[in-house]
Amino acid sequence: MANTPQSKKRARQLERRTAVNKARRSRIRTFLRKVEEAIASGNAEIAREALNSAQPELMRGVTKGVIHKNTAARKMSRLSARVKALATA
Repeated sequence: MANTPQSKKRARQLERRTAVNKARRSRIRTFLRKVEEAIASGNAEIAREALNSAQPELMRGVTKGVIHKNTAARKMSRLSARVKALATA
């Protein structure tokens, strides 16, 4: 329980920051889901476009501290490999 003025302020800041980070994380997941759906549809061109739009969103999440940079790199690597395989298939 926040008792001091500083701890009350920190609690307010935490609530705001949590809401912002939750929205950012949700936005990233939405972009990744669009890539997954494009891959599932089998259309390489749409999948590539979805991947190109998801990449800056992922990196923005890294910059803002929502996700770890290695997590973003791993996700991009795996999605890129799947899109590339789709294009060659």
